[in-house]
Amino acid sequence: MAPLKPVNSYLDSIKTTIFSVMSALAVEHSAVNLGQGFPDDEGPDAMKEKAAAALYDHNNQYPPYAGVAELKQAVARHSERYSGIPVDAATETLVTVGASEALTCAFLGLVNRGDEVILFDPQYDLYAPAATFAGAVIRTVQLDPNDWSVPHAAMEAAFSERTKLVLINSPHNPTGKVFSDEDLAFIAGLCVKHNTYAVCDEVYEHLVFEGSHHRSLRTFPGMADRAVRVGSAGKTFSFTAWKIGWVTGPARLVTAVAKAHQFVTFTVASSLQRAVAYGLDHEVAFYTGLGKMLEGKRAYLERRLKEIGFQVLPAQGTYFLIADFSTETDTDFSIRLTKEAGVTTIPVSAFYISADPPRTLVRFCFCKTDDKLRQACDALESFFGKRRALQPRRS
Repeated sequence: MAPLKPVNSYLDSIKTTIFSVMSALAVEHSAVNLGQGFPDDEGPDAMKEKAAAALYDHNNQYPPYAGVAELKQAVARHSERYSGIPVDAATETLVTVGASEALTCAFLGLVNRGDEVILFDPQYDLYAPAATFAGAVIRTVQLDPNDWSVPHAAMEAAFSERTKLVLINSPHNPTGKVFSDEDLAFIAGLCVKHNTYAVCDEVYEHLVFEGSHHRSLRTFPGMADRAVRVGSAGKTFSFTAWKIGWVTGPARLVTAVAKAHQFVTFTVASSLQRAVAYGLDHEVAFYTGLGKMLEGKRAYLERRLKEIGFQVLPAQGTYFLIADFSTETDTDFSIRLTKEAGVTTIPVSAFYISADPPRTLVRFCFCKTDDKLRQACDALESFFGKRRALQPRRS
């Protein structure tokens, strides 16, 4: 009997992700898991109550594929209120099954096979597979690991007449960087010069620390008609299981993304949509307070890690902290920390698809309870010895 035909060669080539490996190790060794990027504390109870009530107050059949009117209108109000970008709820908004589907459908809807797209390294691990599914040719630009700034010369060299799309994730996972106005203006200028679209992954838009300000690339000259923005209820309300995302932008581009969406998931749970609509309008204090709350957690973790001997890299938002240990490869170090110290992190090299990534950086996730952060820091301090220097390479 002949062997069975092969499955999809690209997906078959993808190994088990480091996130799955590290989470399994954390369970096996009963480690404090500061690797997984989800919050311990959940969002407003009133939103849960709205979701539950909606199951009984409305029908449970397919809602409109682009989203229920309540949420589309709330998303439009939210866009103008916090980003200064007015959008038409009917034609310039789309509701998706989380930001992941929004991003995947953006690639599918905007890119033709053979088009070039630019991705920054390090990057969220969905971007490259989603671009590959769409048949894109990927060009990468590495952010400067000293301060995660955009290297302008490398960025300019990556653009050409073949560049169809650039993806901007700000605030940025895994680094916590909020892109500066200078960097955004430079990128916008290149997009206009080369007639390039932009997908703006802005799921952490409210998770910004004091002294920093998130500004959307779509607000820059020439970008209003060539950029779409992606948002997330999971990040905005700490309800990651709900998987409610949205896309806003010019009608022509949102329509293209929606055409992909209708063949990927078609529609989104209506009860959760209605709860998120309520939250965007009525739980403003919750999501506008996330930045200050998370900044306090980061400050605690940063102080404790520095006392142990880590060097902590700068960040202006999200719930991720990058630290340099400079003693062995990041993967070996993360595995050893889990097994021997009882604390799980993620090696930053896992967020790179380009050659020669930094090999001495690990990512901590600090959107955890204060007790869990304290437990993790105590375990690390005990493992390394109080104030024991790890001799980081950076001065």
